[in-house]
Amino acid sequence: MINNDFVELSPEELKLKFDKIIKPSLTYFEPPEKLTLSEWADKKRILSPESSAEPGKWRTSRTPYLKRIMDCWTDPIVRLITAVAASQVGKSEVELNAIGYSIDQAPGSIMYVHPNLKAAQKFSRLRVSPMIRDCKTLRDKVRKTKKSGNTILQKSFPGGMLTIVGSESASDLASTPARYVIGDERDRWAISAGNEGDPWELLKARQITYFNSKTLEVSTPTVKDASPIAFGFMQGTQERWCTQCPHCGEYVNIVWDLIRFNHSFKEINHKKVYSVTDIHFVCPHCGGMSTETTMRKQPAKWIAENPEAYERGHVSFWLNAFASPWQKWEVIILKFLEAKDDPQKLQVVFNTQLGELWEDRGDLQTEDEMLSRRELYEAELPEGVLALTCGVDTQDDRLEYEIVGHGFFNETWGIRKGFILGRPDQAETWRQLDEAIDRTYRFKSGQGLKIGCTFVDSGGHFTQEVYEQCRLRQFKKVFAIKGKGGQDIPYISQKPTKVVINGNANRHAWLYILGVDAGKTAIMSNLRVETPGASYCHFPNDDSKGYDGYFFNGLLSEKLTLNRTKTGNRWVWEKIPGHQRNEPLDCRNYANAAFRVWNPDLNKIFEKLKNPKPKIAKQPTISLKKRSRQNLFTSEW
Repeated sequence: MINNDFVELSPEELKLKFDKIIKPSLTYFEPPEKLTLSEWADKKRILSPESSAEPGKWRTSRTPYLKRIMDCWTDPIVRLITAVAASQVGKSEVELNAIGYSIDQAPGSIMYVHPNLKAAQKFSRLRVSPMIRDCKTLRDKVRKTKKSGNTILQKSFPGGMLTIVGSESASDLASTPARYVIGDERDRWAISAGNEGDPWELLKARQITYFNSKTLEVSTPTVKDASPIAFGFMQGTQERWCTQCPHCGEYVNIVWDLIRFNHSFKEINHKKVYSVTDIHFVCPHCGGMSTETTMRKQPAKWIAENPEAYERGHVSFWLNAFASPWQKWEVIILKFLEAKDDPQKLQVVFNTQLGELWEDRGDLQTEDEMLSRRELYEAELPEGVLALTCGVDTQDDRLEYEIVGHGFFNETWGIRKGFILGRPDQAETWRQLDEAIDRTYRFKSGQGLKIGCTFVDSGGHFTQEVYEQCRLRQFKKVFAIKGKGGQDIPYISQKPTKVVINGNANRHAWLYILGVDAGKTAIMSNLRVETPGASYCHFPNDDSKGYDGYFFNGLLSEKLTLNRTKTGNRWVWEKIPGHQRNEPLDCRNYANAAFRVWNPDLNKIFEKLKNPKPKIAKQPTISLKKRSRQNLFTSEW
C-alpha cells in the first residue's frame, strides 16, 4: 500500500520527511571508517585526568615510537605483537587504544589478561572505565547497566564483549573464545592457571577458530633466562628504536652502556645525596658525544634485526626509558645511583627504567667495596713488585692500557690505567704508547723496573695495523694477541703463530691466542681474596692513576653464567647489566697473560733489588793511536 501523504511531494520535501519521521525510527549503523590504530587514536581517543599527566586529546606525535607498534594492530599480515618496554613509555596506552579501536572499528570478543585478578580489577576501574567515559564513540557503544553486561570485569558492546581476567583464573581462560587477546605484564603472570597449565598457551587455544585474530603481549623485562617476554621478542622481528648520530649519521639504540656522566654526592643524615653533571651519549660507531637535547631532536626509527619474522606475522619491539618524553636522562641516572648499592632496588631500576634484563652479580665485590679497598702506595712502585707487564685493548678511536706489577705467589699491584686517544692506524697513537711502556717506574729507594712484556689486542677493525706496530716493537717484547672464548680453551697457547702482514710474506708478526674465559675466571677468583698476600689484588688510592669508579665498573663488568642449550650446558662469561664497558677487565686479562708468557725469574729479580751492585765508574775509552802516544810519555801505559 502506498501512503498518499508522500505521493505528491517533491524530492526535497520527500527527503525532509524522511529525515524527520522515518530515519529516527530506524536502527541505523554507519559503516566504520577505515583507520589505522594510530589514526583512530589521534581522532577519537581522549586521555582521562585520573590516569594521565597530560589529559586531553591523544597525540601520537608526542610518542612517535608508539606509531608503528599501534599500526601493527591494524596490519592484516601481523597476528602477534610482542613489546618489551620500560615504565613510563606509554605501553599501557597502546593496550587501551587497541581495546578502543576494536570496540569501535572492528568489534569482536576481547580477552584482557593481567598478572592477577586484583590487578585486573584495579586496571578496569582506573583505566578502562575512564577511557570509555571520556571517549564519546566508546561511551555510545558500551552498554551502561549491569543487566546489559557492564561490570568491572566485563563490558558488552555491539558485536562483542571485553573480558578482563587474571592469569591465575583457569576457568576464565579456558572457556571463553576470543578474537583479540591482550596480555599485560607477561613476565609477572602465574606459571600455571590453576592446574590447567601455561596461561599463555590456554589463551592462544581460544583463538584457533578466528582467522583474523590479533594478539598483543606487553611487559617490562625481568630476569635473564626466566623472562617470557624476552623469549617472545627473540621470536619476532627484534626491532629497536634507533636515533641518528649527529656526527656520523649512523642509527643507534640509546642504551645505558652508551651514557656517560660525572657524579658526586654529599652525605646528609647518613644517606648519600647524588648530583649528576656532563651527561652525554657516546656513539659506538664514531665516538662522538652528544647531549640529551641534541639526541631528542635527531631523526629516529625502528630497525629490525630479524625482519623475516614479519612474513610469519610476528613483530617484536624493545624500548627503554631513554626514549620517553616524560623521563629526563638525569632522573634515570639518579635512580640508578640511588639503587646501585642494593641489588633488589637495582633490579627494579634495570627492569622498569633501563628496560633491561637483570642478572644477579652473585658473590662478586661491588664497585664501592673495591674503591674502599684501595691503598696509598709509598712510591710509584710499592714494595713487593718484582716485574711489570702491560695489557692494551684497541678501540676504533683509542688505546686503553693497564700496567700491572707482579710479585710472588700471584700477588698483583695496579700501577697505572690509562687512555691514549687516537686511531690505531696513526703513528702518533703508538708513540704515546711507547712513552708509557719505555719509561722506568721507580720504588721509594730510587731503584726502578721497566715493562718486561706487553700484549696488544689485535681484534677489531685495525688488525693489520696492530700486527705491523707489534712487528716494529718485537725487540721489546710487544706482541699481538687474539682472545678466544670457551670453557675448554687454555689460557695461553703453547707457541705463538707467525702471521703475515698485509699479504707480504717478508713481513710478519707473532700472535698469541688467549683463552680469555680462563683468564677472567682467575681474575675474579683473585678479587675475592681479602687478605694481602698470595693472589691478592692491590690498587692505588689515586684517581690520577686511573683507578676510579669507571675502572672498577669495567673490571667487574662480567659474570660466569650457565648457558642451557640443546647440546648441553656450558658456562660462559656474559656482561652484567649496569656496567658501561669491559675494557678494564680485558686490559688486566692481557697483562696477566703477558706475565705468564714472559715468565721471569722472580727470585733473581728479588736478589738484585735487595742487593744492588755498587756503581762502578766507567773508564774512558782511548783510541789505540792515543794509547801509543801515552806510552811515550808515561810509565803507566
